[in-house]
Amino acid sequence: MSRPRTIRLRRTGARPAPAALGLAREAARAGLRRIHGLHALRSAAALGGAVALARLTGALIETGELDDPALGLAVACALAGAWLAAAIEGRSAVLEAEVGAGLIDAAQAQLTAMPARTATALPRGALIAGLQRHPGALARLVVGHAAARRMMALGPLLTAATLASVSWQAALALVLASPVMIVFFALVGGMIRERAAAQEAALGRLATQFADRVRALPTILAAHSLAHEAGKLDRRLRAYSVGTMGVLAVAFLNAGVLDFFSSLTIAILAVFLGLGHLGLAEIPGFAGLALWQSLLILLLAPEYFAPFRRYAELYHAKAEGEAAADALAWVFPQDATAGAVIVGPRLEAPGVRGLVLPHTGPVPDFDLPRTGLVALTGPSGAGKSTLLRVLAGVEAPRAGAVRLPEAGPRTWVSLENPVPAGTLHHALTDGVVAPPEALARAAAALGLADDPHWPGGLDAPVRAGAENLSGGQRMRIAVARLLLRPGLAFCDEPTAKLDPVNAARVRQALRAAARHRLVVVATHDPALAALADRRVSLGATPLERQAA
Repeated sequence: MSRPRTIRLRRTGARPAPAALGLAREAARAGLRRIHGLHALRSAAALGGAVALARLTGALIETGELDDPALGLAVACALAGAWLAAAIEGRSAVLEAEVGAGLIDAAQAQLTAMPARTATALPRGALIAGLQRHPGALARLVVGHAAARRMMALGPLLTAATLASVSWQAALALVLASPVMIVFFALVGGMIRERAAAQEAALGRLATQFADRVRALPTILAAHSLAHEAGKLDRRLRAYSVGTMGVLAVAFLNAGVLDFFSSLTIAILAVFLGLGHLGLAEIPGFAGLALWQSLLILLLAPEYFAPFRRYAELYHAKAEGEAAADALAWVFPQDATAGAVIVGPRLEAPGVRGLVLPHTGPVPDFDLPRTGLVALTGPSGAGKSTLLRVLAGVEAPRAGAVRLPEAGPRTWVSLENPVPAGTLHHALTDGVVAPPEALARAAAALGLADDPHWPGGLDAPVRAGAENLSGGQRMRIAVARLLLRPGLAFCDEPTAKLDPVNAARVRQALRAAARHRLVVVATHDPALAALADRRVSLGATPLERQAA
């Protein structure tokens, strides 16, 4: 046998905007306009209140008398600002709920329209956790964060224009402090985005692993592996916790730097104004001002930085929302048609071109042989199962094109394959017509005909939900079905739940099947990978290196 060819995949290249993000923005568009209008009115009320309060305080200090018009305006602006703030919070919460509910409804509709085999192949834990978190995170991105971004552009301009009517030099000082914060946002943004994306992917893997261990709990207990499996979950949970704290630490650093620069700028303004009023320095724009004008500058300086502070508070929402949009790619594919995995130009030869996977990003191009065993290898979280689902047409890629060697039937093999109640004979022939000789050979090749833990041969009983079968027995049934069905085969960790003897049987069965068709496996099993005609090796993720 020729030496297997190994293709190592690296994640490079730009990724297109997720379709889920566009759908959420469209759903929020009309409501967001009203929220933007309320924000603008609230800024106007805050500016008017600051002017009224400055004049009221200045007159009270200098003359000891109340300025009744200024007092009335200050009260009116305060009441209007409070009402507008409540209205903004209420409308934002309602709009976020509507956008999130719309995304959930769309996901449910997609699940309902999926073929049963496709739906059952989805990772259940990641699916449940994702539908609980991702729509809400995406709604916060397109509502709360979008409003904060718009006001970060509009609010400071309104404040600077108001200040310029009193002292354009003071307004210029505030404007010159803005680029420093914007540059820092850009520098910190990439760090938060990468960590948030890793966290969303880690949560999906953690939920999927937990759901799988709960379902396989009888097998784990029978194998006395409870402590081992609990340790694996605990390590992944600790890695997720450390990653979460890392995201929060960067977000707090972002807010802290903003507070530092805003406080420093306000302090400089206060010193300049104080020196001007004491006559110790003639600083243009800060000397010769009336008391109420100096007070107005000090009142409006924090208002100038308030939109930046609000944006910093929601910056982690931006990263979480973008990661959620990527994670929802299975619900909202960029360009998917039923039964096809072609997204982009049709390929001339079987293989992959420009493929971008959900969660794990782009992979380089590689070819697919017409027959043979192809192994997708790499550490947990590298994207093996995702790439396998994309190749099989179970999951849509975010971009790129896949052409398979043939357009015939495809067989999916995983621990999640349903096993109908009845007998082993019924389970093996579910959805396929096979002669008795072929059925007997397949059962014997996988050790099902004489399994000491499941006596009865082809008449061995299968209870509802296959509750009397271990994970390894279910996997061997799925591989036996593969031997009885024609066409391409895609196997997700086919030896993961098997003892050494049965794992060897599965390896030989897959190797034999690959002599006449293409068999693609995602595996951690080095012995199975060694039998492959071609290996595609995916790299590790930073979070998985923490968990190791």
